[in-house]
Amino acid sequence: MFGWRRRDGRENDADGSDVSEDYHDGADSAPDGGPYDKHEAPHDEVERLDLGSVRLPVPENSQLQVEVDPEGPVRAVHLLTPSGRLTVSAFAAPRTGDLWQEVRQELIEQLRSDGADVRHEQGIWDTELVADTDRTSLRFVGVDGPRWLLRGVAASPSEDLDACTKLLYAVIDETVVDRGSDPMPVRTPLPIELPEEIAQHIQQQQEQAGA
Repeated sequence: MFGWRRRDGRENDADGSDVSEDYHDGADSAPDGGPYDKHEAPHDEVERLDLGSVRLPVPENSQLQVEVDPEGPVRAVHLLTPSGRLTVSAFAAPRTGDLWQEVRQELIEQLRSDGADVRHEQGIWDTELVADTDRTSLRFVGVDGPRWLLRGVAASPSEDLDACTKLLYAVIDETVVDRGSDPMPVRTPLPIELPEEIAQHIQQQQEQAGA
């Protein structure tokens, strides 16, 4: 099990043990950890799943769920945990940053148009969104990096959202983003590349389903 850094520099387990009451302490106290740009990635012993544009730590007792476009490209990778589903994605952003503010406002409009109850909460990195629907609760976390935006989503039953959020924070805190040097339009999802073993497993499943 990996840990996440408290603002006082001490380590916590990702199961939420020893979590202080000021968990949402605001962006004015900048986190000491990640997410990291590839050029600033720490040389540590954290095991990360290499997906090309992002390298994610995988919590214990979690399963990988891959969302593949019918035409072939990987659309998203989710981590299924006992408390809910985690999704971490990276997008091309302008050099000036601040893309999360724009995306956040668009998410608010989209979620409310779908009937969700949406509220703001100040998180570790920036303002976050919490959306409640009839079936699930969602938390959206955004982190502006150098020419990239990292977006994390926790989805779970409302009673498990706090636990799911702590896992999401832990994953984001140890994530490494590889933006690449190629020019991309702003908001373009950074490409996801599956490890060969996982890609072969998915191909075999597709072939069996089509047989």
